[in-house]
Amino acid sequence: MRRRLTLLVAATTCLILIAFLAPLALLVRQVAEDRAISRANGVLQTIVPLVGTGADELSLAVQGQPVPVSVFTPDGAVIGQAAAPTPAVRLAAAKGESFAVATGAGREIVVPVVTGPGTYVIRTVVPAAELNRGVARSWLVLAGLGVALVLLGLVVADRLARTLVAPIADLSAVSHRLARAELSARAAPAGPPEVREVAAALNHLAGRIQDLLREEREQVADLSHRLRTPLTALRLEAESLRDPDEAARVAAAADGIQRAVTAVIQQARRRGGERACDAAAVVADRVAFWAVLAEDTDRRVRRELPPGPLPVAIPADELAAALDALLGNVFAHTPDGTAFGVSLAARPGGGAVLTVSDDGPGFPPDALRRGSSGSGSTGLGLDIARRAAESGGGSLRVEPAPGGGAYVRIDLTGVNALPPA
Repeated sequence: MRRRLTLLVAATTCLILIAFLAPLALLVRQVAEDRAISRANGVLQTIVPLVGTGADELSLAVQGQPVPVSVFTPDGAVIGQAAAPTPAVRLAAAKGESFAVATGAGREIVVPVVTGPGTYVIRTVVPAAELNRGVARSWLVLAGLGVALVLLGLVVADRLARTLVAPIADLSAVSHRLARAELSARAAPAGPPEVREVAAALNHLAGRIQDLLREEREQVADLSHRLRTPLTALRLEAESLRDPDEAARVAAAADGIQRAVTAVIQQARRRGGERACDAAAVVADRVAFWAVLAEDTDRRVRRELPPGPLPVAIPADELAAALDALLGNVFAHTPDGTAFGVSLAARPGGGAVLTVSDDGPGFPPDALRRGSSGSGSTGLGLDIARRAAESGGGSLRVEPAPGGGAYVRIDLTGVNALPPA
């Protein structure tokens, strides 16, 4: 935008200068010609009164003039500068009129003087160099003035464009900071009134987003109080069961619900906290948790987990939630006895690749569309995993497994590639 404004001002200035300087340059040349011709006519007019006074006086008057003068007498003699009679001389002698004609050497001026013996014709030629004397220098001055005005216009245009572009660039930077969840970013009102109005609107929008997020966090935090009573009742029901195994299972389920609610509340309240975890530890913990249920449903678990730590740019609770959503899909949408596998491997350049596969029927074509499900579920499991992966700069891909069934791949970025908070 800054370059375009500068080019626009430069083009406008050039057009204005051309409109004024071109006629002025022509006028300068015309004035130079008129001045040279006027000086030559003045010389000829000083000789006119001497015509007929005598050849000696006329010869003395012609000599020493600033322009070459020739006087053609009625008897064909030439006094002064030797020259042959030209058509202009003959025409002036015949008609008795003064005039000037352009020739290859410059401008020829003839003045007839009628006397008793006949008509005398006084002639001079103004050279082209005399006609254009000072014109080139004047044109150079005009050209220099034009260039100086263009440069001045460019400087003024650049300063003006800077005052317009700087506030817009500031608005762009603030919008990018807001997109990176820096909700405290605000734009300084500056520039033209329209830009200041946009800055005020952007600041109002950022404040409104903060208010909405604050309300959302408070509503999510209220879940702990709202769910406390039913969870307490669920634990009391578990304690009242006679079968210790059933009681322990129901209590563990209640504890799982409590942990999930706590994780949601912590996620809603988190502001730039810990954004990395050891993927190997998290995946191993969740696979061990689901392996107990897999044993009860006769499912074979294929595990390929690295022995050492594998840091990735995603919080531990989000990675656990993503893996739980994928494994929950396996248990919910495949029959008992269907085997599944979990693989975690380091990715070249940092990060990790987490894959979950099963030997079931696979996913429908639009499985990644939020809310889409072919078996009556909410259709949010894959979307939860996708958003968890993308929150750390990763991605999720679903495709058929080579031997049949479903295959989900999550690419997790390394800690060095962690986006700014």
